[in-house]
Formats: sequence, C-alpha cells, structure tokens
Amino acid sequence: MLDILGFIPLPALVAGCVALLVALLLVVTQGWHGRHTMDSDEGIQKFHTEPTPRVGGIAIAAGVLAGYLLANSERQSLLGPLILAGIPAFAFGLLEDITKNVSVCTRLLATMGSGFLGWAITDYSITDANVWGLDWLLSFSLVSIVFTAFAVGGIANAINIIDGFNGLSAGTVLIILAAFGAMTTALGDPDLARVCLVLAGAVAGFLLVNWPLGKIFLGDGGAYFVGFSLAWLAVLVLHRHAEVSAWAPMLVCGFPVLEVLFSIARRRRRNLSPGDPDRLHLHSLVKRRLVRRLLPKASNLARNSATGAIMWSAALIPALIAVQWPAKTYMLVLGFVVCALLYSAVYARLTQFRWCFSAATKRTVIPVKQWALEKEKS
Repeated sequence: MLDILGFIPLPALVAGCVALLVALLLVVTQGWHGRHTMDSDEGIQKFHTEPTPRVGGIAIAAGVLAGYLLANSERQSLLGPLILAGIPAFAFGLLEDITKNVSVCTRLLATMGSGFLGWAITDYSITDANVWGLDWLLSFSLVSIVFTAFAVGGIANAINIIDGFNGLSAGTVLIILAAFGAMTTALGDPDLARVCLVLAGAVAGFLLVNWPLGKIFLGDGGAYFVGFSLAWLAVLVLHRHAEVSAWAPMLVCGFPVLEVLFSIARRRRRNLSPGDPDRLHLHSLVKRRLVRRLLPKASNLARNSATGAIMWSAALIPALIAVQWPAKTYMLVLGFVVCALLYSAVYARLTQFRWCFSAATKRTVIPVKQWALEKEKS
C-alpha cells in the first residue's frame, strides 16, 4: 500500500482527511440539523458557553470507513469486524446525541453488546487476565465471553466519562492508539499497527476541529465508538500475542480506567448512583482550581482547551509504562498502583484547595460540598 512521505500510510491519511472534512461540514451545516444535534450549555457538567454540535462521532466513523476501503485485505480483516461490532455502541450513542433520551443503562448494554458481537464475529475473547483464580474462571467460554463484553463496555463508557473539555477525549485516545501502535510494532505486528494508524488518523481529523476552538464535540456516539475500538484493539493484542500481559492494555487505557474507578467510589460515598453526573472529575477540578489560576485573564474557551491539553499528561504516563514493559505483569501492576496513588494525591490536593502557585498564594480551604454547589461559570 502506498505510503505518503515514506511513513504515513495512505489509508490513515485518507481517514484523517475524510474525518476533517465531515467534521467541518457538520459545523457549517449546523443551522440545518442543530435543533437535533446541538449540545446545550446548560447542565452540571457543561463547561462550554454556547450550544455546539455533539455529533463528531459521525466524522470519526466516516474516516474509519474510508480508511478501511483503502486498506489491504489483511488489515481489512481486522478493521471490518471492529466496524461491524462497533455499530451498536455508535448507534445508541448517536441516538442519545440526537434525542437526549437514552438511559445510561441502555447505552452501557449497547456497548457491552458490541463486545458480544465482536466475539460472535471473530470468536475472540479474553481468556487470560493474569490474575490468580480469575484465569481459571476465564477458561470457561461463557465466563470469558461475559467478561470480555463487560470489559469492552467499561472502556467505552470510560472514554465517555472523560469527554469533558475540548481535546481531552480525542487527545487521550490518540495517546492510547500511539501506545498500541508502538507496542504492536515492537511485537512485529505491522498489520495491527496500521489499523491503529487508521483509527488515529480519523480521530486526528476530528481533533483539528474540536481543539482548540471547540467547534464540534465527540458526543456519546463518538465516545462509545472510539472507546469500543480501543477495547477491541486490546482484545486483538491479547489474542495475537500471548506473551503480552493482560495488564498492559489495561494500563495503556489507564487514565480513563482510573477515572471510572475513582468516580464510582466517590459517588458511592456521596450516596449517588454511579451514573449520576457531577463536577468533581479530576479534569473538572484541574480547570477550576489550576487552569483558572494559571490563566486568570484568559477566556473560558482558552481555559477549556488548556485543561484538555494539560490532562493529556494523565494519559501519557500509564501508556508509557505499558509500552516499556508489555510482558512483565509485576511491573505493570506496580505501574498501575503508582498511577492510582498519583491520581489520588493530585485529586486530594485539588479538592482541599491547597495547591500553591507561588509563595504569595494564600491557602484557603472550602468544603467540597459547598464548592460543588457553586453555580458560576468560570
């Protein structure tokens, strides 16, 4: 397959161009479809200041499909099942983007359904988690299939949870795809590495419109589709390379995984459902407690995009650890623990309002509940 400039595969380049063009088209034509596709600026987790199209997933799906059409047969055999199995996750997410009336439970089941459909098409499932006892259970086909569907649904929803600021989710996904690409290249699997590049091309095309100007959002359809794609790449890596620890792909996706785990724990402590929205995600705190002080005179748009860029570091650290030691379970487990402790430490500093920027900064402590009730937009 022809490569552009010697290193950019044509399918990946076309995927990026198609995604970019479709994203721009959706922005230009928002006057026609906006009454259905706009994301309101009202809501507890809304940080933008004007209604914005939330159907960026359409651009990414179009880009991936274009890349598939130009890929060779080996890579089509990997991309085809991914696209087909991702339809339920994308469709139900897009339905929520348009109707705003699809329950969290329904969307979770749809993403799990994509995991089940992936197994039905390919017969691939997770059979080894590198956890004593669980590996024995995964030797039973039914347990393996259910576990795979649950893991796939979890990652897909994790990407949706971190979709809070311009560039945050798309940039995180690009880092994860780069990590999977580097890992599969080192493992001598160029076909799977090129699949990562096609997906990355489509996400990058969307990102150019999403960050830093925030002209279009990923939406649930886009978040679920790219989240499913990452989860299915993890399944493919484990299936094609038995030497890779199951902890490696989980650590590659470390930031969204940790965000989900900490969010569930936080909401349980506050007697809330895990699906209830709040403004206490790490990225929300970074904007309100860190970026607002670093950029006191900046516009809300600038702060929004700066927050997304700063949070990319949270995705980069665990991904680098996974790429460095993909087959060493003990190092990966240690890396996951270190990342969890780092997350917890940063979160504690931000919630206690004790982050110092200079010797002149005064420390003031405000109860988290009081802060959460603040209604002003920064």
